[in-house]
Amino acid sequence: MGDLFRSEEMALVQFFVQPEAAYHIVADLGEVGCVQFRDLNDEVNLFQRKFTSEVKRLNEMERQLRYIEAEIKNSEIPIQDLSEMPKAPNPREIVNLEAHLEKTEQDIRKMSAAGATLKKEYIDCIHQKYVLLKSQAFFHQQEEALNSDYLPEELRHASQLGFIAGVANKDKLYPLERLLWRISRGNILLRQADIDELIEDPITGVETRKAAFIVFFQGENLATKILKICSGFKITIVNVPADAALRDGLVKGVAAEVLDLKMVISQTEDHRRRILVSVAKEIQSWIIIVYKMKAIYNTLNMFSQDISRKCLIAEGWVPKKDLVFVARALSEGFDSGGSSVASFYNVLDTQTTPPTFNRTNRFTQGFQNLIASYAFSSYRELNPALYTIITFPFLFAIMFGDLGHGVIVTCFGIWMVLSEKKIAAQKGKNEIFSIFFGGRYIILLMGIFSMYTGFIYNDVFSKSMNIFGTKWKVNSTNLKQSGISFFEDNDTLVSLVPLYSYAGSPYFAGLDPAWQSADNKIIFLNSFKMKLSIIFGVVHMAFGVCLSVVNFVHFKKYSHILLDFLPKILFFGFLFVYLVIMIFMKWGNYSAMNDYEIDTIHGSSCAPNVLIFFIGMMLFKAPTSNVPCEDYMYGGQQTLQRILVVLAVVCIPWMLLGVPIHEIMSRKKKPAPRVTRQNGHTSRAASITELETIPESSVLPSHEEEPLSDLMVHAGIHTIEFTLSTVSHTASYLRLWALSLAHAQLSDVLWDMVLRKALVTLSHPYTGGVAIYIIFFAWSSITVGILVLMEGLSAFLHTLRLHWVEFMTKFFEGQGYDFEPFSFKRLLEADEENARD
Repeated sequence: MGDLFRSEEMALVQFFVQPEAAYHIVADLGEVGCVQFRDLNDEVNLFQRKFTSEVKRLNEMERQLRYIEAEIKNSEIPIQDLSEMPKAPNPREIVNLEAHLEKTEQDIRKMSAAGATLKKEYIDCIHQKYVLLKSQAFFHQQEEALNSDYLPEELRHASQLGFIAGVANKDKLYPLERLLWRISRGNILLRQADIDELIEDPITGVETRKAAFIVFFQGENLATKILKICSGFKITIVNVPADAALRDGLVKGVAAEVLDLKMVISQTEDHRRRILVSVAKEIQSWIIIVYKMKAIYNTLNMFSQDISRKCLIAEGWVPKKDLVFVARALSEGFDSGGSSVASFYNVLDTQTTPPTFNRTNRFTQGFQNLIASYAFSSYRELNPALYTIITFPFLFAIMFGDLGHGVIVTCFGIWMVLSEKKIAAQKGKNEIFSIFFGGRYIILLMGIFSMYTGFIYNDVFSKSMNIFGTKWKVNSTNLKQSGISFFEDNDTLVSLVPLYSYAGSPYFAGLDPAWQSADNKIIFLNSFKMKLSIIFGVVHMAFGVCLSVVNFVHFKKYSHILLDFLPKILFFGFLFVYLVIMIFMKWGNYSAMNDYEIDTIHGSSCAPNVLIFFIGMMLFKAPTSNVPCEDYMYGGQQTLQRILVVLAVVCIPWMLLGVPIHEIMSRKKKPAPRVTRQNGHTSRAASITELETIPESSVLPSHEEEPLSDLMVHAGIHTIEFTLSTVSHTASYLRLWALSLAHAQLSDVLWDMVLRKALVTLSHPYTGGVAIYIIFFAWSSITVGILVLMEGLSAFLHTLRLHWVEFMTKFFEGQGYDFEPFSFKRLLEADEENARD
């Protein structure tokens, strides 16, 4: 956990790389992923950089690969997954891949164009075939119509009618006929017949229902209008001979041409598919190779060129533990590139703030993401993720305490953990499921902790477990006081009153199962869980305040321990730690047994209200006398409480003025600043044997001196925020009590209103069994959907708030920025996420 305790030490490294070895060095560093390069060519246009031509070539290759990949997917050909990730090839090998991709693209485009042309000819022949086949009936209908009384006078006495035939979509024929009827004033005759076969549209590729039609008319002007309208409707016009013998001969020729075209299209499609199948085996490897090479050249464009030394210069942040990998990459690049001069690097002394890098594994990554969602730690600042591993699932479990629901969450977490390799290998996962999968270890721990708190609450789907036997007794006195008979009704609830029923010995572990049948169960749990929430909240916040000492010691701000930490912890302790102490004193000093068996003053009826005591303490107000009970829990309590309040008030100016006064005195004693170097840093060479001896002082965050006015304002805001937030933050932890009670009551209501009624009322030997299955399915669905998912999400968000606001603000600045190394794996994962979005 050392790497998770605080961010790793970083070094600003300057590289001197020979041009022949630069590509191989960057490729090796990309595989390791340990250097965050800085762009040394900010003022240089992208088109004027050294490796722009290589990037353009790779962009063209990416375009070709996207086209080929799209053609493969459109043909529904499976793309073979890679068994292992290919490495970036030698730059000379890219020429062969470039030529192969260009030829493959040309072949696919030619075959696609030829196939489209053949399909269009085939569809035209199909259109002509069906129109010719239907034309005999059309002309026969036209002869009958000429003798009909319904035909207009102009058409009936015409010796020869013109006609236009074609094929149109079925849904276009009705509006076409109405429009032709209007422009011709009713002097047209349209005949149509449905085509049985679904015909593919050559443009969209969608199969549609079509119909053949023929329009008989009189006059050339009308023919021109009909052709224009058909063109507007995008209707295919087919030439049909007027002579019946010619039509019969043309039908045979078109039928033979259809068969020939169908054969040629099939052969073309088979040849195209064979090419795509062979390419599908390699395209994933080609995509990654081109992507890696493009990333390498984009990184090389960030290097500056030293013409005098004939080398490339680069700068980047490197974790000091990974400097050995940098040295190894430089050595291997020298061997691979065939350079006559070795490349080397220097470690720079700088005042620039380094990036924050916390090395994680599969288990800790999810917890680190929770912190990163709020802010990135300042450089070398204490990392809250380490403590979140325990505190986050524990606080969640306090609100989600149910053994049955915890088992469901735990099983889901175990399934994701055991199947993580299989799930991680799947592409195109649902975005919501990807979020769950990323926090699989968090879910597992939340489930385990919920099982523990559910056992302590003795709550399993709102029912209790009687493992160790109850410590309460039911006697006749209790029943008489309640005014009921316990044996008359199994559903009768009895009040558990210590005066009559308590046996005197505590339950072995957790909550006594007798409370399940008590009508004052909510009253008891209300008080119990509220006090627990205050206790855990105060401990959690006090721990956060104490963690600030670790930061002060690390950054050598020893004065802040006395001027910042000490007044804070004293202020917090004088008020809220004392509140917790009063809660424990109440539990210890006032017995739950019969008042008259022990002591009237220290019986349960004289137990004070801690909240009223605390409010009276802040207002310097004595509690109301309640004879025969004592006013205070112990002797001298009033005097001590007033002293604590006065001391807490004294801590406020201590926090307000301590740090600014110390800063003013320190600036007076500080010598005049020395002249800084031009670039803000100097360099020194480092060898492999010196890697372990590089001091942390080589990288120090820069802190500019604030004006005294700003310093006082910041101190005032900080003091007001802390003093007021201690009250609001302590009250905020009451959400632990509220959500826990809400979760338990929802579970109880769901059991009583759904499953319990079904078990009691549905007793029919035949229909009752079927109804039980149906109702159990409804109960289990609501349990998982509402109590586990929705209530679990609510508890998760509240726990997240308690960590971000109530806990982390006590010691966490979060002014850092993320370490983003040049890593092929990282870039590919980001590209896949962008593709899914």
